[in-house]
Amino acid sequence: MARLALEQAYPGISFRPRSLNWLARLMRWPAECIHLEAGHSWMATFIPDTLYLRGKPSARRDDTRPEVSICLQCLTGVLEPELGAYSGRVVAFEPDGESFTQYFFVGGDDFAAAGLRPEVAAAIEKRAGEIGGACSECGASATWLWISRREVSSLDQTERIENSPGALFCARHGAAKLCDALGKVPEANLFYVNAPYGESGAYLWI
Repeated sequence: MARLALEQAYPGISFRPRSLNWLARLMRWPAECIHLEAGHSWMATFIPDTLYLRGKPSARRDDTRPEVSICLQCLTGVLEPELGAYSGRVVAFEPDGESFTQYFFVGGDDFAAAGLRPEVAAAIEKRAGEIGGACSECGASATWLWISRREVSSLDQTERIENSPGALFCARHGAAKLCDALGKVPEANLFYVNAPYGESGAYLWI
């Protein structure tokens, strides 16, 4: 798999020079956005094109973008347009802002390999297959189902996953909803965030 250069992958982000020097490259430390220069209460390790299957990395596109450490502003600046352009179906679970350390997309074909219990995978696949109708914000065709923490607080709640009403959104408003939810978390240090791929899947948190 080819790996894109940093400036190709993230043309809109400025990175700390210190995170790009020879020592950082030698130690394989990810580049850090300039906003982390003086410390920051919100940061995420963005590995957009890689899925971790039981701890093992697996590329999900030919030209993979490098891992970076970025603040909320930079993360949503990159992620929201990409989510808005994604044509697949998404079941997105609102994360627990007090305890989550990862927020990642798993394609439907990878549910089992990623370690989802069969009944949970089946429930999410069922909900993804039922997505249809109009976006609750603009009336365009819905491709997202947003499930709030109030409706489902844990992936152990299989019955709630199957029966919670959720909210339907088009890709643009689904992207905005996800990024708005992240923005309402006052402090975070996420070890893994990725981008969607394939024809459908789910955003999960741990």
